Amino acid sequence: MEKSLYKHIHVFAEQREGVIQNVSLELLGEARKLVENLKGEKVVALLLGHNIGDKSPELIAHGADEVIVVDAPELQQYTTEPYTQAITQIIHEKKPSIMLIGATTIGRDLGPRLSGRVQTGLTADCTALDIAEEGHLLMTRPAFGGNLMATITCKEHRPQMSTVRPGVMIKNVADPSRKGTVEQFTVKFDPSKFKVKIKETIKEARHTVDIIDAKILISGGRGVGSTEGFKKLHDLANVLKAEVSSSRAMVDAGVMTHCRQVGQTGKTVRPDVYFALGISGAIQHVAGMECADYIIAVNKDKFAPIFQNADLGIVGDLNQIVPLLTEKLKVKK
Repeated sequence: MEKSLYKHIHVFAEQREGVIQNVSLELLGEARKLVENLKGEKVVALLLGHNIGDKSPELIAHGADEVIVVDAPELQQYTTEPYTQAITQIIHEKKPSIMLIGATTIGRDLGPRLSGRVQTGLTADCTALDIAEEGHLLMTRPAFGGNLMATITCKEHRPQMSTVRPGVMIKNVADPSRKGTVEQFTVKFDPSKFKVKIKETIKEARHTVDIIDAKILISGGRGVGSTEGFKKLHDLANVLKAEVSSSRAMVDAGVMTHCRQVGQTGKTVRPDVYFALGISGAIQHVAGMECADYIIAVNKDKFAPIFQNADLGIVGDLNQIVPLLTEKLKVKK
């Protein structure tokens, strides 16, 4: 492979029903940092869908130098084969050096298929990216159950592909004055390979904010113990206009749903304030919340690892502390 022919960072701009997903904007912000170490290269956003060309300015405002738009009825809703065919053709023609995809349900489906089609490696669920002195992409992700962090390179193949967890990177503040170019790219689809059709879309009705977007998170662990224990957390959350989340232990116990799980096998969050209540602080959980601006921990065990990451630690029984805190805050408000 003549690697010198491959240049620029491509970011898959995931959109759902015409709404650009936050993880794509986060990746554009990270790509802008990476491209500073790649002379003469640029950040290119790949925007696929139908009647979505008007979203290009948003991608440019968040860091894209160029937007490649593939507008086709086949891309109205995400299915693996049409999206894979489209991006594979872009990769073959444009030859990007780096390809970044959000580690969402869509990205985790799309990334492996793309890497197989273009015969390159894929590092999944990355939490950090950097450029080595030699110009290779350094892709860091948890390994061995989160007990260590592995940095992986793809030296012999291009593009260097990575899926990145939502909430890990920081998106740039939109700059409407940024200038960029937009290219309409025509894809030659092979419909004979379209084996899946979407017959119906059923949406789950939710009345809560995604924990990735929450400014304040009240998170409970094994120390909370039960659904009854989580009622105290919900009371505190109502006062603070916060969201309730949990560690994996409470999801495994059936107390909380997986969409509320923080950690390596859950979601990565970056709230202004994170309450870790009854959470020991295993590395798998800490990996999902250590970037919170301010961490408050309550635990009976004064040697609990969570206190090493906390800005404020309280040693005590959360079943007594949380109701007292809730009442105090009610009075303050």
